[in-house]
Amino acid sequence: MKTFMEPLSKEEEEYYLKRFKDGDKKAKEVLIERNLRLVAHVVKKYVSTDMDRSLEDMISVGTIGLIKAITSFNMEKGKLSTYAAKCIDNELLMMLRYDKKKSKEVSLYEPIGTDHEGNEISLFDVIESDENCIESQCELQEDLGRLSYVIKKELTHREYEIIKMRYGLMGGEEVTQREVAKIMGISRSYVSRIEKRALEKLRKAIE
Repeated sequence: MKTFMEPLSKEEEEYYLKRFKDGDKKAKEVLIERNLRLVAHVVKKYVSTDMDRSLEDMISVGTIGLIKAITSFNMEKGKLSTYAAKCIDNELLMMLRYDKKKSKEVSLYEPIGTDHEGNEISLFDVIESDENCIESQCELQEDLGRLSYVIKKELTHREYEIIKMRYGLMGGEEVTQREVAKIMGISRSYVSRIEKRALEKLRKAIE
């Protein structure tokens, strides 16, 4: 694992937290850089040989949790490191649940066996309904399922979170880039760049 900068002393941490609360963006950068060692420490317990995620990807996800912690931390309620560790942990758990859910997705057209004549059948073949529009409904659900699969397969965790918030996916409400920036603790222009890159990835994948 790469070497990170030494953590801040108690006095230094209080100083930069106060500067950040006063609007100093440079202070926020210092708080992030000097707490990356904590991110790496939390990530260690999730590293295993059977994970699809790379260590770099997990550090990136953990850093999102760190940024959220720094942005929302109340200096009057305990230590930043304790609070940040919980936020980092939560972000990594969200990622793992997301990966687990993705691995369990099943297509309506995925083969599930054969009929008595040896013909391959899918889940779609055994669905019964009296409604004439069942096929078109299933096709729509399949298209949505494929889109969901592409989104989760092609995008990083951060890209997925931004696209999900921006376009109201998973039953959520659409939010502006400014609102996304505030939630994630990054600039609106950075959100815009990530969103543009994610949409380009999806366009290429669908084509």
